[in-house]
Amino acid sequence: MAFGGSNHDDEVMSEINMTPLVDVMLVLLIIFIITVPVITHSVNLDLPEADNTPTEPTPDTITIAVGAQGQLHWNSTAVSFEELESRLANAAASQPQPPIHLRGDRAVPYEYVAKTMAAVQRAGIQSLGFITEPGS
Repeated sequence: MAFGGSNHDDEVMSEINMTPLVDVMLVLLIIFIITVPVITHSVNLDLPEADNTPTEPTPDTITIAVGAQGQLHWNSTAVSFEELESRLANAAASQPQPPIHLRGDRAVPYEYVAKTMAAVQRAGIQSLGFITEPGS
């Protein structure tokens, strides 16, 4: 059975059959019609905006340690109570103020820790934190 209207089997068909090409093109067209809305669909989000202003450098934390007999240490330097008060006044005058961390020995009488806290408050330091060891 030959298509194209010719009854001779020996002749070569010189026309291109366009039906399969049209079928493939229609299938591709349908695929593109279906997928294009999915690709262009976007979710509306309220994204944050970045701010590139430089941040102010934070001052170093000052650690005040109170030993078992009431001796005082500014970071790792031994100081007297009068020297501690003058250093606290200098730290309070700087902007921004450095945070103060207070470390008390387990055996120190509370009187020494309270005197140190009062000196920090009198100097006008706004940030005072306590350093403790985690219990077992």
